[in-house]
Amino acid sequence: MSLVKSRTREARSVSREAEDIFLASEMVELGARLQVLQAETELSYDRLARLYREIRGSSPPKGMLPFSVDWYMTWLPNIHSSLFYSIYQYLDTHTPVKKTKALIEAYRLYLEQAALGQGPVSADDAVLSFTRAWMLLRFFDSSMVQLSHCVHCHGGFVAYAHDPRQDYVCAICKPPPRAGKTRKAKAATV
Repeated sequence: MSLVKSRTREARSVSREAEDIFLASEMVELGARLQVLQAETELSYDRLARLYREIRGSSPPKGMLPFSVDWYMTWLPNIHSSLFYSIYQYLDTHTPVKKTKALIEAYRLYLEQAALGQGPVSADDAVLSFTRAWMLLRFFDSSMVQLSHCVHCHGGFVAYAHDPRQDYVCAICKPPPRAGKTRKAKAATV
């Protein structure tokens, strides 16, 4: 009897490990950092580092993850992070995919939407990186940010937690004066 139980436990752990490897592979392809992979899977650091090198062909980047809600409040990142979060929220609420799988699917859909009108956008070129998308979900879970609705377009946008929600105007309806006037935008028009 104990032999059957140990084999079942071993089979479960092997299948769980296979699921984690598949999940980690998907996240690496989307640009996830090693810290994200460690938090979302049960694989060891060494295993994840090898998997990262195998998929990306280079060592994983070192350093800390971005940890500031301020980045999400600037005009272009706010629009992109709000789009991503709306997609994630819809998938999490209305479909059977949850948690990490919902994050992956929402990020893929975000990349598709970000590409509209400008050709394919890779995960490396997107305004919102996979790691920042993951951090955004953590900020929502810890109540550091909230979704506020614009009084003009009624869209939901990422805002600081505990900011007044009435009279909120989004970055699309009221862009800052220098919005879109970057060197990159100027070069594209020339």
